[in-house]
Amino acid sequence: MRHDESVPPTPRRPALSAAAALTVLSLGVAGCGGGGAAQAQPGKGGDAAPSPAAASTASPSPARTSPTPSPSRPRKPASPSPSAPDAPSGPLSGRTVVIDPGHNPNNHLHTAEINRQVDIGTTHKECDTTGTSTNSGYAEARFTLDVSHRLRTLLQAQGAKVILTYDGDRAFGPCVDERARIGNKARADAVVSVHADGSAAGNRGFHVILPAPVRGGEADTSKIVGPSRDLGTRIAGLFVRATGSAPSNYIGGKTGLDTRKDLGGLNLSTVPKVFIECGNMRDPDDAALLTSAGWRQKAAQGIADGISSYLKG
Repeated sequence: MRHDESVPPTPRRPALSAAAALTVLSLGVAGCGGGGAAQAQPGKGGDAAPSPAAASTASPSPARTSPTPSPSRPRKPASPSPSAPDAPSGPLSGRTVVIDPGHNPNNHLHTAEINRQVDIGTTHKECDTTGTSTNSGYAEARFTLDVSHRLRTLLQAQGAKVILTYDGDRAFGPCVDERARIGNKARADAVVSVHADGSAAGNRGFHVILPAPVRGGEADTSKIVGPSRDLGTRIAGLFVRATGSAPSNYIGGKTGLDTRKDLGGLNLSTVPKVFIECGNMRDPDDAALLTSAGWRQKAAQGIADGISSYLKG
């Protein structure tokens, strides 16, 4: 069974700083345990997120009916072009956020392509993986795209420029190295990769994956480890508040945070970036949440709140 790139092959309990743990524990939720991954099956997608409102445009000025003014008479300034869009406004104006919906619903149709090895700096890994699914067949890739659409709407409403690494417009992928390059090229202020886990039943809750200090080949996370931890800690705390979900009871030692050095999407990033595993698709209680459109909206809100908090400082 193929492992999701965002799911470790064996359980780990990495050491985390007391400050990061205290941030999430202060919200009063906790857990314990260990887990593993499952391969996805294609399934029906979730409810579509609302589209962002179209930007308003200025109306053209009415035609003049008065005679042409004499050279000595000052002319009125020209009216704005009716085709010029209004400038974005809001607390996140001028900020760029890249959202990376994990996997692709059609990856299972392109196994040769996604199995191709790519360089992640310290080693080589598959271009991408299929992801997991609920026992009823709701694919992780459909979940991640749905939450990403909702998240985009929320961030755009605050004035942010939002870029998706893909938007249902590719046959497979993109590969994990390309996903990192998209955020780097955009010089994003923050990047969040949206996922859901595929562990054993009984393992519940969310966790945020942070980049470890890594240097090798094209990978050098030295400048993003600190900012990414700040971003991830804020997302974890505000995800609890928005969704009511507890941090993972099987990864992260009750903090909702996990640090990894084997993910190409983090290793190759030159801008602050984290992954979030929103829940465990193979646990029936978590699956009931992940397949609920109302809960997915809360998940998007929690992630948006964390990003906004980070960008506002």
